[in-house]
Amino acid sequence: MNEKFKETFREEAEELLGHLEDILLELEERPGDLELVNAAFRAIHTIKGSAGMFGFEKAGRFTHDLESVLDACRSGRKDVDKHLIDLSLRARDKIKALIAEDDSSAQFDAEALALMEEFRDSAAEAKPVEQRIEEPPAPKSATVKEAPRAKTKEALRSYRIHFEPARDVFHNGTRVLKLFDELAALGQLSSIPDVSRVPPLESLDPESCYVSWNSILTTSADIDAVKDVFIFVESDSKLRIDQLDTIDGDDSGPRKLGEILVDRGVVKPEDLGEALRSQRRLGEVLVERKVVTDSELQSALVEQAHLKQAQERQSEGPSSSIRVSSDKLDQLVDLVGELVTMQARLLRTSTDIADTGLSSIAEQLDRLVAQLRDNAMSMRMLPIGSTFNKFRRVVRDLSSELGKDVDLVTVGAETELDKTVIERLNDPLVHIIRNSLDHGLESPADRTAAGKPSTGTVRLAAEHSGANVVISVSDDGRGMNLTAIKAKAVERGILSPQDQLSEADALMLIFRPGFSTAQNVTSVSGRGVGMDVVKREIDSLGGSVSVESKAGAGSSIVLKIPLTLAIIEGLLIRVADEYFVLPLSVVEACMEATSSDTSNGTHLVRYRDDMIPFIDLKEYFAVPGAAPDGRQIVVVNVHDNRIGLVVDAVIGDNQTVIKPLGRMFRDAVGLSGATILGDGRVALIVDCMKIADSIPEREQKARAS
Repeated sequence: MNEKFKETFREEAEELLGHLEDILLELEERPGDLELVNAAFRAIHTIKGSAGMFGFEKAGRFTHDLESVLDACRSGRKDVDKHLIDLSLRARDKIKALIAEDDSSAQFDAEALALMEEFRDSAAEAKPVEQRIEEPPAPKSATVKEAPRAKTKEALRSYRIHFEPARDVFHNGTRVLKLFDELAALGQLSSIPDVSRVPPLESLDPESCYVSWNSILTTSADIDAVKDVFIFVESDSKLRIDQLDTIDGDDSGPRKLGEILVDRGVVKPEDLGEALRSQRRLGEVLVERKVVTDSELQSALVEQAHLKQAQERQSEGPSSSIRVSSDKLDQLVDLVGELVTMQARLLRTSTDIADTGLSSIAEQLDRLVAQLRDNAMSMRMLPIGSTFNKFRRVVRDLSSELGKDVDLVTVGAETELDKTVIERLNDPLVHIIRNSLDHGLESPADRTAAGKPSTGTVRLAAEHSGANVVISVSDDGRGMNLTAIKAKAVERGILSPQDQLSEADALMLIFRPGFSTAQNVTSVSGRGVGMDVVKREIDSLGGSVSVESKAGAGSSIVLKIPLTLAIIEGLLIRVADEYFVLPLSVVEACMEATSSDTSNGTHLVRYRDDMIPFIDLKEYFAVPGAAPDGRQIVVVNVHDNRIGLVVDAVIGDNQTVIKPLGRMFRDAVGLSGATILGDGRVALIVDCMKIADSIPEREQKARAS
């Protein structure tokens, strides 16, 4: 059998087995849901039929007994209970192992034989067909309400948006185009600028905004969500939002151009009728007769095309998809990264030789490369819900082992994240969830005694926050015991009895290597390695961890992680003759540095009526050369703490393709990677979190000296 076909079967079987696990866990909550039973049977039947075809005979034979039991359940001859779910989940894991090992021997191991025997016994307990027919049907009132599983078609609305910013909108730092990025995040957006008010070049004020925009947005969000995008500019700008007809895919056809123009109020019905009688293109006639301007016509045409496309998408249903190897996606992103680097070189070259034609081509290519980069990155973005679903099994098995009743609540499963980041998040999240179940949640008896529901809750939530994703794992358990944490830290020599720590700093002690407050070592916890793994892995992703806890109410561990690890927006800076890149997501401000700021001996600088610590990157990285007089301070926000980085010059924004450091520099403190600039130079990417973490140690050394 061709190995390529076998690998394809493994991929599809992996997907089916993941789907089967989700179905079985839902079936445990709703054992009377016949639709779920049928779905589980179909998944097993598909795996069984395909396994033999691709040479996985052992997996096919093993699956037969599970299929027989599920068939008895769907025909009503056997009830679904917890024991059956346990067996099915164990069988699902065994099928996965059999497909992975691809062992051609005919003999099953002891575990497989025991499971097959249990399934045969379970199938033998099913009622005979005659007995099932004679018995009255079981009441279905409890399951009918839960049976419908199909998702209803989401109602989409279209909004016509006219936005005319105030002339001085740029003066307060507003980035108008970012507003349209937020609109695009809500759904399908089409926009066209109106540049009719732009004056001749000699009288143009570069700090004024002369452009307005007409947009069409099709989204499932309500009008309040659309208005919220403009909440900070609405008072000084002209904004009009009109809701159009709901897109349902069943209308007689797309809206005509004349209808749109009349609906917009730019053409009177009588003028439209007269123009239609000319037997020429309606738009040409209306512009020729000066009934509408060319800008108004183009805006109406964009609306017509947008509504037609939205209607077609809604009537077609979900878009088709193809299966692509993740290796090919990784290769595509690598190639796009190289293209971004080459484009930067082209822009630099066109600027140096001052060729107008070449500069125009370079700018157009720059826009195309940016679109290609965004599309390539979006292909690797996956909803984090696929990872969330895996933890339902973890919670189920671990709660049974610990004798606790636990509900797992997930929020924001549709939040998208780079697939490479998702893969590396699995282990940290498993450790956090296991910690919540073991240390955080009390036993049912203790919860009842404390006046809480006997069933505990673990909440897993994700949401976007700028260029990051924030993931939180919360529980409603006993909370963390600060006294026990500090006592254990003193016992292990991490703290002295006289040390005074804030609550936030004390909670972060749980991430120290080997740290655990468990009294006994169990199969779940007590060795002090879990939370250390969490901190180390999140740090390697360029993220941060924070802890919140309240005695008797529960704890929450929050992870803040960058969306992608391949291409980031950076701020290019220079120190002497060396170039560095700061992740733009942590940069808060830039300001001029005076000699008194950098030589006051306190290593503190005033920023917005506050004193913040600063580090001179020239000194930190031991960059040779004399420091110039006019230096700058870049303020970065790390772990909600601001620090200043003193640099020689701030160059500007830079699309940064992240390249890993070689083995010699892998352990270099304060650096997370490198990138290639447009002129071929290498710029090092600064790890702002590592630099921020080094400040307490530097202050301690300064005091000692």
